Amino acid sequence: MENFLKKAEEERVKRLEMSGICKSFSGVPVLKNVRLTVNEGEVHALLGENGAGKSTLMNVLTGVHRRDEGTIIFEGQELGNLSVSQSEHIGIAFVHQELNLFNDLKVYENIFLGKEYTNRFGTLDKKRMKQEAKALFDELEVEIDPEEKAAYLSPSKKQLLEISKALFFNAKLLILDEPTTSLNNQEVDHLFQIIRRLKEKGTSFIFISHKMPEIFESADRYTVFRNGEFIADGNIADTDPEEITKMLVGEGYRSASDYHSRKCGDVVLRLDGFTGAGFRDVRLEVQKGEIIGLTGLQGSGSSELLQGIFGACQVSGGKVEAFGRTVPLHSIHKAMKARIAMLPSNRKENSVIADMSLLENMYLAEHTLSARRFHIFRKQEQGKFDNYKNVLNIKAQDSGDPITSLSGGNQQKLFLAKWLNTEAEILLLDNPTQGIDVGAKAEIYKLILELAEGGKTILINTLEIPELQKVADKCAVFYDGELVKILSHEEIEETTVMMYSTNAAGMGDGKITSETSGPEKNTSDKNESITEMKEGI
Repeated sequence: MENFLKKAEEERVKRLEMSGICKSFSGVPVLKNVRLTVNEGEVHALLGENGAGKSTLMNVLTGVHRRDEGTIIFEGQELGNLSVSQSEHIGIAFVHQELNLFNDLKVYENIFLGKEYTNRFGTLDKKRMKQEAKALFDELEVEIDPEEKAAYLSPSKKQLLEISKALFFNAKLLILDEPTTSLNNQEVDHLFQIIRRLKEKGTSFIFISHKMPEIFESADRYTVFRNGEFIADGNIADTDPEEITKMLVGEGYRSASDYHSRKCGDVVLRLDGFTGAGFRDVRLEVQKGEIIGLTGLQGSGSSELLQGIFGACQVSGGKVEAFGRTVPLHSIHKAMKARIAMLPSNRKENSVIADMSLLENMYLAEHTLSARRFHIFRKQEQGKFDNYKNVLNIKAQDSGDPITSLSGGNQQKLFLAKWLNTEAEILLLDNPTQGIDVGAKAEIYKLILELAEGGKTILINTLEIPELQKVADKCAVFYDGELVKILSHEEIEETTVMMYSTNAAGMGDGKITSETSGPEKNTSDKNESITEMKEGI
């Protein structure tokens, strides 16, 4: 039987074969004799921690980088070093984790950029492009207006537009790098439905993700890289998340630290009737050393709330108090002076300053606060950088390297270091483990707990309930811009959170009243009915 399966596997049509691939930058090996095989009509999970070489290999395949050694065979044809346009022409499309849309262009203009249709007079055939874009969205069941400006799309629709753009030109091999980062559960399910339909038609996928449930739901086979080297490959059905994790991390693997409660201090952050773009009438009190998890469906208001506290989005009512003092609204600088810091979710648009080095990106926020100092002492800043590099396990060669030299996950860790460097006491973390591998996630969880133990107050927004189970003392669930329920740590589990984030708990009775940690609202009758409903689920 085993020989039969092996023979069947060998007889599958190979769409892509990469073997002996080597690549170095400035003499530093990044890929060391790696290999990858993807079959026709297959979803192949390419796995590895940040810096393992996954993105570099894909950039070699799609013509961004030239390989130093190795062979690439695509559909039976050996390929030389291609350009990006040549790789697209033969049917290879790369949907990057960091989206490559032009916000000033309309949706249909983004799709046809560089491939525009013209009429017999040589002018742009806008009508045809709009019609074909709409036909594509209808086929994929994606609700996007072809004439909408890309800047006005939600993050999830931008992600779906990128994927749709790649699919429009009939890619035979589609590379998806963390494609679900900005999608809610319903949109993720929809994406997987699209992948399954295309797979049945013979399209192949290379799926890069750090989310184990997604990998085991969607992938047929896997390949694992570690430190630029090939570790293993095989069928997803023949392994499990624990075994994959051990391959990713190596001998140093250990499970993430368990949540542990701690004694919290006085209330240091208070929101009273806080209202703004995407959220309304939020009342919340947070104690010193407490970790509050915020969650809800995409667009529920939890992310917008953090932006409002930090002065980064429009606020129309209510107030924020930090350490007993009212925080002026609409000012990031004044929020920072109130010892509030924020790690935003979209690092490419809100964090990365590509022209600056790692060191400069790290100390920028701290020196915004201490702008009266005339000099920056490099030796002192280098010491801080080295400390955070070790604490957060940032994989970087030199502090003078550009920020773009780091993988997405290592960039995220550097930006966390940037805000810790300001000595802020209230940390607003919006999806802090976005694009971070399983080993680094464990380090981040451990660090968050240690920061809280040391007295830092933390609000963490995430759609991943297992993250909240690892770190949060309480979970504030949002629905349609309202804080509808605060759960204790013991109550944080998938079914309960989903019940409140979808308003299932309030069906037939309108939305449930927001419960806060303060004494203002009496919801005992409502909570009794909610308890009965939970017991019936």
